[in-house]
Amino acid sequence: MTTITPFLWFDDGLEQAIERYRTVFDDVEVHHEQRLPDGDGTFGGSILVAEFSICGQRVMGMNAGPQFPHTEAFSFYVRCADQAEVDRYWDGLIADGGEESQCGWLRDPWGVSWQIIPEALERLQADPDRDAANRVTQAMLGMRKIIVAELEDAFAAE
Repeated sequence: MTTITPFLWFDDGLEQAIERYRTVFDDVEVHHEQRLPDGDGTFGGSILVAEFSICGQRVMGMNAGPQFPHTEAFSFYVRCADQAEVDRYWDGLIADGGEESQCGWLRDPWGVSWQIIPEALERLQADPDRDAANRVTQAMLGMRKIIVAELEDAFAAE
């Protein structure tokens, strides 16, 4: 059976990234890992390649050096049920060296980009009242982390 799996190139820190993802998401599982031999210099015993899943999405990762850093051109889109989920994922992914971006985007400490998006944003932007939906979009454009209450206020404004 043919499958498609995102493959992430890490400078270093794949194992630490997976451990962080385990603290942020409820469903992280390592399916396979290939480690360098213990006697292999500075990096002996460290993970070279790992296949893991986050909330059911399989991902491959490899520690391979700084030649190809991550960019925002590729991101994981996390659809959140409510503000509590947004806060949990946002805070967990930017902790200890991550960076906030705009409009619900962030980069974790390893440079992987994530979009942490509440369901309310999609629902309000799709509303048939185009003026209200446009106010929501304008509010979102001024945010870093998406705040559901501010989206709802923008939607209800006249």
